[in-house]
Amino acid sequence: MSPTRQDAWSQDEDLLLAEVVLRHIREGGTQLQAFEEVGKQLSRTAAACGFRWNSFVRKQYKSGIELAKKQRKELKKHVSQVEEEKLSEEVMEITTIKTNSETVSFQTVIHFLEGLHRKAEVSSNIEDDREKSVEKIKELEKKIFYLAAENEKLSKNLKAIEEDYRSLIEIMERARKMVVLQEEDRQQKVRFQMDKNGNLERVEK
Repeated sequence: MSPTRQDAWSQDEDLLLAEVVLRHIREGGTQLQAFEEVGKQLSRTAAACGFRWNSFVRKQYKSGIELAKKQRKELKKHVSQVEEEKLSEEVMEITTIKTNSETVSFQTVIHFLEGLHRKAEVSSNIEDDREKSVEKIKELEKKIFYLAAENEKLSKNLKAIEEDYRSLIEIMERARKMVVLQEEDRQQKVRFQMDKNGNLERVEK
């Protein structure tokens, strides 16, 4: 596994980030999914990609974002139309079924419509859950961007503290060497000699 990069972003990387995010917007995906995809390709964290998008790249692609959102709406509308057409085909199919050379019974039609109603309720619940999930994802993305900025700030502070610590250690080491040298010099200036009575006396050089 390649290490996570923290170097400066290149123009090609910004372009890749924009392309992937716009594609996810068009296709109804989330920005977080786009950041994770770009992060894997560039060996960067999803948070770093999100921070780069919100702090710099997004400002360069305002018209592209609006176009992607418009295309997403058109795609969703097209999917809804296809589903309606499919439902109409199912209704037409049930109305044309023959049982023992006779048209279907009223009970069969009711049973079919009840099944369609249940499907519609399930589809509605899924859409509600999806909207709630999208809102939750947006909240989490905001937290991620805030934490990424806070992490970058703390990293800079830590680096400054480490540099100050190294400088302090160097000063203390120089002071220690000066004390040792002064002590050695003082010891070299002191000598002893024997006086006429046979006692040792200290003599400064």
